[in-house]
Amino acid sequence: MTQDVESSAPQARIGGVEASQMGWTDERVELLKKLWLDGLSASQIAKQLGGVTRNAVIGKVHRLGLSGRAAPSQPARPVFKAPRAPRPVSAPAPRRVESHAVAAPQPVYYPEEPGSATVLTLGAHMCKWPIGDPATDGFTFCGRRVGDGPYCVEHARVAYQPQQARKRSGATELARSLRRYI
Repeated sequence: MTQDVESSAPQARIGGVEASQMGWTDERVELLKKLWLDGLSASQIAKQLGGVTRNAVIGKVHRLGLSGRAAPSQPARPVFKAPRAPRPVSAPAPRRVESHAVAAPQPVYYPEEPGSATVLTLGAHMCKWPIGDPATDGFTFCGRRVGDGPYCVEHARVAYQPQQARKRSGATELARSLRRYI
């Protein structure tokens, strides 16, 4: 069903290959079928046929209905990986148990009384701690005088909890973080 296109005009050369060699002749189709069933990749077949691209080979294989392959294509040379050294098996480090762990003091929450400031009356040196639900009419801000920051001393204690002291030493923490990479 393939056709050879013959012309009396001189043959053009594309990439060092005559244009007449680039068509799908019966011999090239048979060679394509053989190489495909031998398990060569489309790129390898294109190189052996010459004058066709990998995509042209894939398209022709598709049109011919050649789906089955003898074996998947293999790389030209085997790739050897160096064997990895086995991981040393070590006993897990014993965990320290602290008998006198002190829990951080929990803040005491008092029911808030309505504040003295609204959105319209809130000034630069007034506590901006919200009191109530912003969706209701009774929503206000604390409004007391601030020290450092946006809140008064009482609300700053609630908003800014002191950081817990780290119980791990620097070397222990470093070893622990590096363990996942070993």
